[in-house]
Amino acid sequence: MRKMIIDTDTASDDAVAIMMALMDPDVDVVALTVVAGNVNLKQASINARYTVELCGKTTPVYEGAAVPLLREAYHAEFFHGSDGMGEMHYPAPKRPAETKHAVEALIEHIEANPGIILVTLGPMTNVALAVAQAPHIVKNVSRCVVMGGAACVVGNITPAAEFNIWCDPEAARVCFRSGLPIEMVGWELCRGEANILEEEMRYYKEEINTPLSHFTIDCNASALKTNQEWLSDPGIGLPDPVTMAIALDPAICTKSSKHQVEIECEGTFTRGMTVVDQLNVTVHDTANVGMWKAVNADGSPHITVCWEIDIPGWKALLEKSVRTAV
Repeated sequence: MRKMIIDTDTASDDAVAIMMALMDPDVDVVALTVVAGNVNLKQASINARYTVELCGKTTPVYEGAAVPLLREAYHAEFFHGSDGMGEMHYPAPKRPAETKHAVEALIEHIEANPGIILVTLGPMTNVALAVAQAPHIVKNVSRCVVMGGAACVVGNITPAAEFNIWCDPEAARVCFRSGLPIEMVGWELCRGEANILEEEMRYYKEEINTPLSHFTIDCNASALKTNQEWLSDPGIGLPDPVTMAIALDPAICTKSSKHQVEIECEGTFTRGMTVVDQLNVTVHDTANVGMWKAVNADGSPHITVCWEIDIPGWKALLEKSVRTAV
């Protein structure tokens, strides 16, 4: 079985992504590490632990960073609801969080599992702290699949930036420069026809009609409303589950390429922007791109950027997850 660790700021779409991994018979999720982002740390931990129990699992949940490295904390209850779960206010989980800090857990689990897949679904604060404390763990990660950024398109929290990267751009910069084998899955890949559309929502609740199919739609009630009214999309946008689909089945990403990618931390209007060198202009030794040597000393493209996905394939993988018996 493939070993996986998931770092998450668990709200509605994170919960669905976690469910997908937990219900995959070929994946062993060794731990969930929780970071503040969509909601505060304690609520994110509650949501993660509830999801684990709903899936009939006992995966340990570790609580980590409650605030970004340098920035003021900012949450997205306006998008996901006050509980982060579409105002469903699910029952409290029975199992408490582990006493060990998430950063320590990340280091220990990655050290113990060479070749592990790391999936990040929230701000990258925990991962940045782990890499800073134990840079040797980078070599043990076979894939680091990141839900974050927007590759040469508009953002969803500012015109330039995606929420996870914007929340803690300094942490993202540490991770993107660390040597982790990052696969960047931008929020734009869940838009349009990749949304869960109205007829599909009805199908999930009335035709599939399992606890997990209801959970998938119900916990995203607030996200649906905001996605339609604020971002003008047709249905539920699920960036974290799209990312998890790629983590579970790399063939879901149908077009990818390697590029230098920098995280903007100093800009007033561009904070958190993922600056992707799409045309690989920084390989040229000219003064105007000299600053990119700080990103990657040898000048080679170092981040895999996902540009397109197999939309029917991603939706089929989600449906398979909700049909799996708990």
